[in-house]
Amino acid sequence: MDVNDKWLVIVNPHAATGKGGRDWPLINKVLVDEGFDFDAQLTEYQRHAIEIARKGIVEGGYRKIISIGGDGTNNEVINGIFSQNVVPPSGIKVGVIPVGTGNDWTRMFGFPYDYKEIAKIIKSEFTFLHDIGKVTYYNDGNPQVRFFLNSSGAGLDSAVCQEVNQLKAEGKGGKIHYLLCLIKGLRKHKYCNVKIEVEGKEVFNEPVLSLSVGNCCFNGGGMKMLPKAVPDDGLLDMTVVSKVSIFKFFTNATNLYDGTFVDKMKEVKYFQGNKVRITSDPPHSLMVETEGETLTNSPFDFEVIPKAINMIIPSPPLRRGAAGGGV
Repeated sequence: MDVNDKWLVIVNPHAATGKGGRDWPLINKVLVDEGFDFDAQLTEYQRHAIEIARKGIVEGGYRKIISIGGDGTNNEVINGIFSQNVVPPSGIKVGVIPVGTGNDWTRMFGFPYDYKEIAKIIKSEFTFLHDIGKVTYYNDGNPQVRFFLNSSGAGLDSAVCQEVNQLKAEGKGGKIHYLLCLIKGLRKHKYCNVKIEVEGKEVFNEPVLSLSVGNCCFNGGGMKMLPKAVPDDGLLDMTVVSKVSIFKFFTNATNLYDGTFVDKMKEVKYFQGNKVRITSDPPHSLMVETEGETLTNSPFDFEVIPKAINMIIPSPPLRRGAAGGGV
C-alpha cells in the first residue's frame, strides 16, 4: 500500500451531545481555508472510530490523522492505530480538534479553543512522542487489551462514567450533569478491598473509593487527578482514594481541580511505576473505564508503552505549572 499524503479526518458528530455534528461544517471550512488536503469520515456508532482509523492506515495508506470529538473519540482513534500492524504507531501523526465535554487531553497541553488556531497548530505538525497506557482486563477469563492516551479509572470513576454515558445516550451533558452523576455515584458506591502492586511490589491493600491511572494530569472534565503526571517519562501515575466520608469528599472538591487534594487528604495515596496490577476482594467487584468507556471487572494489568505515538501539540508546549497545567 502506497503512503497517502492526505489527512484522514475522523469526526464524531455525537460528541458533546451533538456539538461535533453542529460544528463540523465550520471546522470543515476552517480546514479547507487553511489548505488541508483531507478525506473526512463521520462515525456512526460506538467504536466506529477504531475501525475507521485501522482501515484508513491499512487500506487507505494514511499516516496523518485528525480526531474531532472528545477524549473518548481520541481513545478510539488511538486504539485503531494500535490494533493494526502495517506501520509502527510512532509512524503515525495525530492531531486533535476538541469538541467534547471534558477535553482533558488538550487541557494538558494548553490548546486554545478557537478552531482556526487549532488548525494552525495541526498544520505546523509539531509532534511530541507521547507515552501510551495499556490495560489488560479479563472478559470471562479471556484477556482483552485496551490502550489509552490520557487516563483510566476504577471504583467511583467507573460508576460515574456509567451514569454520564447514560445521560449522553439521553442527549444530556455538561458539567452540571457530571456533578449530578458524581453525587449519584457517591451515594450508590459500594466499597471493595483493593490490592495494588506496582512493579511487582504490594503498595496498597484496603477499601477504595476511587482510583485513577494515567499519563496526563486531568480527567473528569478538568479535575487534576494526577497532578505529577508527565506524558513522556515512561511512567504511569496513580492516585488512590481510600474510604472517606461524602462530607469530607465534597469539602475538598475544589482541591480536585488544582491537584492539591493529593497532599491535603490523608486518605489519598500517590504512586508511579511502569507496571501496575490491581485485584479486588470480592473478586471481579471492581470495574474500569478508559477515557469514558466502561470495560469489565478486575483484575487489571496496566503498563506503559514509552514514547509510542506522535501527537501534534502547540509549539512550544506549556510547561508544568503554567495555565492549563501543561507539560
